[in-house]
Amino acid sequence: MLKHENMICISSIDWDFIWQGHQEIMAAFARSGNQVLFIENTGIRSPGIRDMSRIKSRIKNWFKGIKGIRREEDNLYIFSPIVLPFPYSRIAKWINRHLILSVLEKWMRIVDFSDPIIWTFLPTGLALDLISNINNKLVVYYCIADFEKLVKNPAKIRQSEIGIIKVSDLIFVQGQELKRRCEAYNKKVTIFPFGVNMDRFNEASAKTKKPHDIEYIKGTIIGYVGGIHKHVDLGLVRFLAERNKEWILLFIGPVQADISEVKGLKNVIFLDKKEHKELAGYINSFDICLVPYLLNEYTETVYPTKMNEYLAMGKPVVATALPEVLELNKEYGQIVYVGRGNEDFEEQIKKAIRGNSPELRNRYIEVAKDNSWDNRIEKMSFLMERAIEQKKIDREEKWKERLLFFYRKARSKAVKFVVLCLASYLLIFNTPFIWFLASPLSISEAPQKADAIVVFGGGVGETGSPGKSTIERARYAVELYSLGYAYKIIFSSGYTYTYNDSWNMRLFAISMGVPEEDIILEQKANSAYENVIFSKEILDRYKWDSILLVSSPYNMRRAELVFNKQAKYIKVFYTPVQNSQFYDKSGKIRFEQIRAILHEYFGIGYYWVKKYI
Repeated sequence: MLKHENMICISSIDWDFIWQGHQEIMAAFARSGNQVLFIENTGIRSPGIRDMSRIKSRIKNWFKGIKGIRREEDNLYIFSPIVLPFPYSRIAKWINRHLILSVLEKWMRIVDFSDPIIWTFLPTGLALDLISNINNKLVVYYCIADFEKLVKNPAKIRQSEIGIIKVSDLIFVQGQELKRRCEAYNKKVTIFPFGVNMDRFNEASAKTKKPHDIEYIKGTIIGYVGGIHKHVDLGLVRFLAERNKEWILLFIGPVQADISEVKGLKNVIFLDKKEHKELAGYINSFDICLVPYLLNEYTETVYPTKMNEYLAMGKPVVATALPEVLELNKEYGQIVYVGRGNEDFEEQIKKAIRGNSPELRNRYIEVAKDNSWDNRIEKMSFLMERAIEQKKIDREEKWKERLLFFYRKARSKAVKFVVLCLASYLLIFNTPFIWFLASPLSISEAPQKADAIVVFGGGVGETGSPGKSTIERARYAVELYSLGYAYKIIFSSGYTYTYNDSWNMRLFAISMGVPEEDIILEQKANSAYENVIFSKEILDRYKWDSILLVSSPYNMRRAELVFNKQAKYIKVFYTPVQNSQFYDKSGKIRFEQIRAILHEYFGIGYYWVKKYI
């Protein structure tokens, strides 16, 4: 039996739900000295109204612990995570992964819970994410149902289940059909149907008297224990009850489906869920035990857990012709009565009543012992220990191969990186690609008579003197002014490094012969958007509605987009600087040109997000 291991169980039910294999297996591992964290069900479907009680219970359990984690008993911790109830949404899955891992990683560090075995009952994308993000010693997938039949969109859960099957070191399944499906993707599959706890289901554990809430029942009790869900054949139950008034059909468990079909029948009784430790007393009061399941795509893979519990109490069992029931009969020789159709099912119950004997009772108990949880978990544990050891041997024997593979992979990545860099260099610096990229940014129109020339500043250099971009813009504006295209110049820039950018352009223009009274300064703008907004205020003040815009060629497209949205009534002639150093196609491409062009594209994208354009 495994000992001194850390185990994380990703469960498909909550800890306080009907006691099943999930709790049985993890409790057994905890009792054997392994440290177990049981993560309660995170869901395979979005919840509905009927799930409200479960949601309330989850919230209540979350507050019981610290961030949802509580200590249930020695070596056993329960994690009740609160997650977004959309198991197939990528965003919700990402958030849920973060919510769970942020708590889980801290808890694992605090309790020294490292290198765990991960055991999952859930085949969801979230379960696969947790497996992928936690360093583990072994991954076990226990496939207990055909989950595709339980959801509206089977393709999504099929995809995640295939992923879990492929990454698992061991796969345990309930029966032959599930084994066949899993083996299509991973050959390490072993059949382990749910077992029975013989310490809890035996004659000594059952009280000699009937449980107090069924003491009044007289006559033959035909009993069922478990969830009353949509796969219970209520049509069969009604048929039996109406034809056999002397039989009491007693159902013990939570009602999870519409039972109106049999609700009014006096000899059909429903009792709510009972504690697992109390069930032996109820089963001991049954004369015949039932597995009245419908035959459908889902139940063809179901192994009824309650079957072994019934047998452990020495009770005859009558079931519908489920494939896994037929497999059990094949192995043990017709140990369960099988009814094929309503009338045959009724006849099998009568046959079981007539044929009950001490010899058969002992035979039932022997079969149950063979299928006990002690045997099941011992065999599972053996396979897990062997798989852990084999992985350790593989790591030791294949270290050289893995190291060489690592270096080959690293070398391959390095070669690809060098090739990519070289190809990028040749593309950028030896082809017209950059100018192809820059061409949409450029707008160039012939100068026309206008009310004013507006110049967007280009910043100053680190020395505090005007930068080349600022000088070439101011020079071109003076040239247009001198040619008589406009008689006023607006220099717009709030950028300051020792001296204000627009002030520098003013000094340059004056030195070139432009009268001071023909120069207007705008000294607040720190972006092309603000250049437009603040320049527009000046134009509105002077009632001007046409301008020549001077800036660098690559800046024109962004300026046009802003003007079109923020000042569309102004007639703008886009007259970029001629022969700009940032748009010089005659020489080699320079990094400052690439930077300027990319800056414009990022700027346009940012302006679109901000809704400036």
